[in-house]
Amino acid sequence: MVYDIIISEKTYHIEIARKGTRWAGKVDGKPFDVDAVPTARDILSILESDGSAYEVKRERALNGELHMLVGSSRYPCEVQDPRSLRTRRAAGGATEGPQKIVAPMPGKVVRIIVPQGESVEAGKGVLVVEAMKMQNELKSPKAGKVQKLLVAEGATVNAGDTLAIIE
Repeated sequence: MVYDIIISEKTYHIEIARKGTRWAGKVDGKPFDVDAVPTARDILSILESDGSAYEVKRERALNGELHMLVGSSRYPCEVQDPRSLRTRRAAGGATEGPQKIVAPMPGKVVRIIVPQGESVEAGKGVLVVEAMKMQNELKSPKAGKVQKLLVAEGATVNAGDTLAIIE
C-alpha cells in the first residue's frame, strides 16, 4: 500500500506492507519495521524493532479534520491514497469553480465568521455549527469570496445542508 501523509503541513511518502504480525515499509525511502496492535477503537500500540513503544490515537473532528495523538502531542494529519478518486480530483484542480460548505451533521449555526461578499482564504473558518454541545468551525475549501450564505446565526441545519457557497 502506498500513501502520502501530511502531518503538520509536511508530506511523507509511505510504502507499507504486512509481514506476518508486523508491518514493514519505507517512509520517504527510509526502511522501518514495527509491530502494531489495536488496543481499542482508533488506538494503536506500536512497538519498534529497537524496543521503543508508542500509543497512537486517531481523532476525527465533526468537520472532517483528522488528528493523531502520540503521547501528549497532537498532530493535524491528512492521508492521501494516490489511487483514490478524491485524491485524483484534488490533484486535477477539482477546487475550481464554486464550492459548497455543507453541514457535517444536524446542529445549530452559532456564529458567522465571514459575512456574505467578503473574501476568505483556503482553510480559514467561515461559520461555526454547534452539534452535540460541541462547536465546529467549518472552513473554506478554497480561497475566494463568500458568494452566498444560505443560513443565519441561530438557524437549525440538517446533515448535508448547504450552508455557504465560496466562489
